[in-house]
Amino acid sequence: MTIKKKKKLYEGKAKILYSTGNSYSLIQHFKDEATAFNAKKKEVIEGKGVLNNFLSEFFMQKLNSVNVPTHFIRRLNMREQLVEKCDIIPLEVVVRNIAAGSLSKRLGIEEGKRLPRPLVEFYYKDDSLNDPLVTESQISTFEWATETELGEIFEIALRTNDFLCGLLSAVNLTLVDFKIEIGRSFRSEGEKLIIADEISPDTCRLWDSKTKKRLDKDVFRLNEGSISIAYTEVADRFDLLPKNVRSAVR
Repeated sequence: MTIKKKKKLYEGKAKILYSTGNSYSLIQHFKDEATAFNAKKKEVIEGKGVLNNFLSEFFMQKLNSVNVPTHFIRRLNMREQLVEKCDIIPLEVVVRNIAAGSLSKRLGIEEGKRLPRPLVEFYYKDDSLNDPLVTESQISTFEWATETELGEIFEIALRTNDFLCGLLSAVNLTLVDFKIEIGRSFRSEGEKLIIADEISPDTCRLWDSKTKKRLDKDVFRLNEGSISIAYTEVADRFDLLPKNVRSAVR
């Protein structure tokens, strides 16, 4: 069945969402733009959108296969995928296994220190406020999510972490931390929570398990090399890229 792209509904730093003419699905387009520090640093990197489309498809499909629900339906082409429409909860859910990034800066913890257990944090999605860290009490007070939903979000986040850690470890990658967004699906009876947005090196910190080489957006943040090379290496470890895709990301 051919899916027709219609009205642009939203454009963010890395993706564009389009309507499809039905009430339950959207087209998600992956852009080539790389941004960091709340878009204070940005650059167009040819092929980045293609890589993230294939990588996010892979991770979302794998999660769906183990009954961790996501918005992913199917990939449409090299830069676009069909996703389930949902009501996004205005939170970034971050799971940390190893100290890095803002956690190290905020608490003075040495980068690379493994945490005694996975740490789940919540950030309020608002670029104008620099996505501030928020507490469970604040989330309930301002009704961004109910207490029942918070419990479900914790479960989804930790199940996702367990699964991705094992999947990545098999190809000698360490999942340092990652960010997901959660949406309310209305397709089933009652509201169901699903993972939305994307899962890719844009939203995960990935280190080579032996060398600790960064293979994620920190390469761009810290001027440590090429995002295209880093993301392609992640894709290659899972043998994801057909020949025509490889030519598009060179």
